[in-house]
Amino acid sequence: MAQADYAVDRGEQVAPPDQGKQPRSVRVVLMALMMAMLLAMLDNMIVGTAMPTIVGELGGLKYLSWVVTAYTLATAASTPIWGKVGDMYGRKGSFLTSIVIFLIGSVLSGMAQNMGELIAFRAVQGLGAGGLMVGVMAIIGDLIPPRERGKYQGMMAGVMALAMIGGPLVGGTITDHLGWRWAFYINLPIGAVALVMITAVLHLPKKRASGSIDYLGAALLTVGITSIVLVTTWGGTEYAWGSAVIMELIGLGVAALVGFVFSQTRAAEPILPLHIFRSRNFTLMSLIGFVTGFVMFGAVLFLPLYQQSVQGASATNSGLLLLPMLLSMMIVSLVAGRITTSTGKYKVFPIVGGVLMVAGLFLLAQLDTETSRFTAGVYMAVLGAGMGCLMQITMLVAQNSVEMKDMGVASSSTTLFRTLGSSFGVAIMGALFNNRVNDVMAERAGALGGKAIGESAQLDAAHLDLLPAPVQEAYKYAVSSGMHSAFLLGAVVAIVALVTALFVKEVALRGAGPAPAPAAAPAPAPAE
Repeated sequence: MAQADYAVDRGEQVAPPDQGKQPRSVRVVLMALMMAMLLAMLDNMIVGTAMPTIVGELGGLKYLSWVVTAYTLATAASTPIWGKVGDMYGRKGSFLTSIVIFLIGSVLSGMAQNMGELIAFRAVQGLGAGGLMVGVMAIIGDLIPPRERGKYQGMMAGVMALAMIGGPLVGGTITDHLGWRWAFYINLPIGAVALVMITAVLHLPKKRASGSIDYLGAALLTVGITSIVLVTTWGGTEYAWGSAVIMELIGLGVAALVGFVFSQTRAAEPILPLHIFRSRNFTLMSLIGFVTGFVMFGAVLFLPLYQQSVQGASATNSGLLLLPMLLSMMIVSLVAGRITTSTGKYKVFPIVGGVLMVAGLFLLAQLDTETSRFTAGVYMAVLGAGMGCLMQITMLVAQNSVEMKDMGVASSSTTLFRTLGSSFGVAIMGALFNNRVNDVMAERAGALGGKAIGESAQLDAAHLDLLPAPVQEAYKYAVSSGMHSAFLLGAVVAIVALVTALFVKEVALRGAGPAPAPAAAPAPAPAE
């Protein structure tokens, strides 16, 4: 692979990563990285399908949401810390450690004897998952120059599509034939192969930082992120939005984050160096990533519900219902990556992606009880194309906008903003959807409608079939109305991404094509 200079949007040039490896070695490493990425993304999809069986055996239905919340909290809170640890002490060691922690959490979760143990062990899994995604992105940033990185976008989009489509199918099959514990044990062979391949093939320069981890900053950030995620998870469901608990969490979160920002100005080795936000492109990509997470996970939540409740699709194949959106996202991401590699330019993709995302969400807001599956599929494909222009380009530009020493924190910050965006998207779009469904059911079916849906505005197919025919029709109309409100809100939020994209500064990516040989080859750095 050719030597490459790295450009940041301040016009600096920084040292290229170690690229003395043969392309085949890099491909092997990338394969291992994609397997590790699959671990993190596939897990929640598989476990979600197995949850009814898990609750049936372990009990503790009222703690069900904590199985997901504990994992999400641990992942979000640990993400920035993993990025900084990799920057300070070496990417390979921190990445292997995160895989081991994830696998330990998987084994313990599979051995859980009650709901309390499962929640605790899922938190261990989440700690490891926080390092998996950051490690993959940062190592790719170390190995591959920005100009050439676009070629591999399709691989990452493909892994995401595989997880979303295959997760529910694999989870259902495993639960039915092997038992729910294998929904966790299935991670072991995949993780073991990734561990062996990365240990044997990945060689990066060793890092031994003289400073220490900013523990105060890490604690404040953890408290702040935890409060935000709990507010978006509990608000409107476990507690009313105006309740004392939610207000206290908001106050705690704001105070912790303000304290965190102040602490970062004084820390010797800040968890999240504030100077990276001086880069206009990095800040803009963080905002676009937040909006993309907001939109994408809201769509993933509501589209299967619409097709199951209104169009009568099978819940068993819920992952396949998203196929038009995911295939479109994968294909467009691959094409965008190839064009970026060949031209070194990228500004057009955030702009086009913003336009398509707004258009796709507006079209999805038009779904009603008469919309055909084909039409819904076309609308989903438009949204998927928009996300395909944005999903990996945001990470690419963010990484290209910082120096190599900040590659880990840049990757973790971008991942964190996308994660927080998804939390806000699911919470806010979900609250709007639920309120609209409840209002329409009250209008169309009166007290009978309210009693039928109870506390949840999201009924599965089994419960829907038990309702009287008039109530079923009212519910289908209510779901369509809820979808309209939720996706219309998503379209308004997506406009923020479009406007933000207009201010992205075009800085040609470097690293492709032949480069003159250096005057003197530097001495090789010791490898991890």
